[in-house]
Amino acid sequence: MLPLWVAVVAVSALATPAPGAGGQRRGAVKAWPDAPNVVLVVSDSFDGRLTFYPGSQVVKLPFISFMKAHGTSFLNAYTNSPICCPSRAAMWSGLFTHLTESWNNFKGLDPNYTTWMDVMEKHGYRTQKFGKLDYISGHHSISNRVEAWTRDVAFLLRQEGRPMVNLVPKKTKVSYDAIKIPKWSPLSEMHPIDYYSSYTKNCTGKFTEKEIKDIRAFYYAMCAETDAMLGEIILALHQLDLLQKTIVIYTSDHGELAMEHRQFYKMSMYEASAHVPLLIMGPGIKTNLQVSNVVSLVDIYPTMLDIAGIPLPQNLSGYSLLPLSSEMFKNEQKFKNLHPPWILSEFHGCNVNASAYMLRTNQWKYIAYSDGASVLPQLFDLSSDPDELTNIATKFPEVTASLDQKLRSIINYPKVSDSVHRYNKEQFIKWKQSIGQNYSNVIANLRWHQDWLKEPWKYENAIDQWLKSHSDP
Repeated sequence: MLPLWVAVVAVSALATPAPGAGGQRRGAVKAWPDAPNVVLVVSDSFDGRLTFYPGSQVVKLPFISFMKAHGTSFLNAYTNSPICCPSRAAMWSGLFTHLTESWNNFKGLDPNYTTWMDVMEKHGYRTQKFGKLDYISGHHSISNRVEAWTRDVAFLLRQEGRPMVNLVPKKTKVSYDAIKIPKWSPLSEMHPIDYYSSYTKNCTGKFTEKEIKDIRAFYYAMCAETDAMLGEIILALHQLDLLQKTIVIYTSDHGELAMEHRQFYKMSMYEASAHVPLLIMGPGIKTNLQVSNVVSLVDIYPTMLDIAGIPLPQNLSGYSLLPLSSEMFKNEQKFKNLHPPWILSEFHGCNVNASAYMLRTNQWKYIAYSDGASVLPQLFDLSSDPDELTNIATKFPEVTASLDQKLRSIINYPKVSDSVHRYNKEQFIKWKQSIGQNYSNVIANLRWHQDWLKEPWKYENAIDQWLKSHSDP
């Protein structure tokens, strides 16, 4: 579990948007009356469910509550990839992960890629970025990289260490007694992907209830700190007399499992990891409105251009959120169908040993893995099973088949999984060749070195078999 941090992107209007803007597919029907300033605040690892439930019981978030009262909150907003760099690449490009080919935390957007910020700057906005943005590369360690590349190898290597808490959260910020212990499936009944994730995260051992509560309390305390940082930005805008002229958007790249499903960190399609906050307030935005439509981070790109009155490109994966949140759209029902009733999220990085694809609709969450045949899918009815403890994919085969067909119409996921596998193998071979015959000793001293040193020949042979079992990339 990492401390949360906040990145801020500010764009201020210097000129009137170009005439004829708006009215494009997926966009507003008319340009914004006055070009507003826009501030996008993006934090790391913030569980979106805290913005409506159970946040009111566990942790105080006064500035998120302020944004809810003075703007529009999206109750079902999701990341397009539950890990930092790929998620942010989707947010900055408006494209799904398989289109950006941002497969992991160190392969993001091409540095020369034109982002929505670049487009707004060309149309007369002055732009400024603050903080750690991570959409080109997350600059993660060799350990992370090797783990991601070798996830297809038939071995289990667990991280050294496990989530530990040494700090005591302030009682005024987190209600310790209200913290719930999440339900876990027995290890023997876990989905094989979940077991792999829990094992590699070193979470298959015993945890006391106090340990779990302390880990969750520490996470909630960090969320309270994030809310306070958001508050500093809102208060600064107020003191500068800019708040009434500025649209403020708050979101996160992904959530945090915080020991739900016997895991910490993200890299999962479960709600705690994939559900993100998304709140918008400012001039022309409906107040105290909660939108239940499913939306995702690729919608940020067209929304930013729509606010600026800039025509939207036709190739975007996302849709503008203004029809659901702007006061310009009086007939909400008329524009309700401008956003499709589904979102796509995908994951190809470490701690999961198969590419994962999540299709979320109003009722269902369908998760397919790898080629769709070698690993069983998961299906959850979030209306009756919000904790996602019962996989009903085999109980409702017609629903499963229908959702899989819909998913395949959006993305040829077996083909994408194969591309990721080839990429992983290619990158591992390049790294192995770069360090010569010593690669086994290097791996032995990465974060799983204790496991490796127990049976080095077993793991070396597993890698050799993996390299031989597939043709060269």
